[in-house]
Amino acid sequence: MQNIDQTLSQQQNSDFQPVIQPDDLLLIIISGDNPETSAPFNLTTYAGIDNSSETAQGGIRFQSYLVNAEGAIDMPILGRVVLGGLNKLQAIEKIKSLLKEYITNPIINFRIINYKVSVLGEVASPGTFQLQTERITLPEAISRAGDLTIYGDRKNVLVIREENGKKVYKYIDLTNADFINSPYYYLDQNDVVYVNPNKTKINSSVIGPNVTVGISAVSLLITIIALLSR
Repeated sequence: MQNIDQTLSQQQNSDFQPVIQPDDLLLIIISGDNPETSAPFNLTTYAGIDNSSETAQGGIRFQSYLVNAEGAIDMPILGRVVLGGLNKLQAIEKIKSLLKEYITNPIINFRIINYKVSVLGEVASPGTFQLQTERITLPEAISRAGDLTIYGDRKNVLVIREENGKKVYKYIDLTNADFINSPYYYLDQNDVVYVNPNKTKINSSVIGPNVTVGISAVSLLITIIALLSR
């Protein structure tokens, strides 16, 4: 971030909100002025173990909604609700509008509970990281992976994401602070970050096997010459 001072002076306000995608797991809990009125709109809760649910106070587990390939979920009473392509605030407003005729002053607790990003390549601890929040920056994700190794190319960090069912990608130069105003500064759920190796690592990986082969060939040649000279 060599030009951080200049970049921060031009920084724009960010209103980043994750967009709901197929295969997202959503925790949606509906409440209102009358608990008896809102109860039928919630999925069944369990006291036991449920791998697809979210733990609440008192050991209660709430079932989650899986967004299908069409971006829709099936809610009690409301039926099929399409949330794909909406951000969190838009999804809450849509559900509230559907509840108006049933519940007075509905309150909605809404979370994406399988929010994760993957960091691969030249980092200390590559892997997939499950997040408790719905907001993480590219530097934070790299930090979770233990930062770049000395062989990581800071000018060539690849971010892969899915938008409208299609894979898109962007190469980020971490040495240029302008990337903090990029759409890729905040990562979406399921984004993949790949830190490419720098020239030193690439050259060493090429030279290493060649040197080994060369030494073996020279050793074989010396052995043949020694046998023939006897």
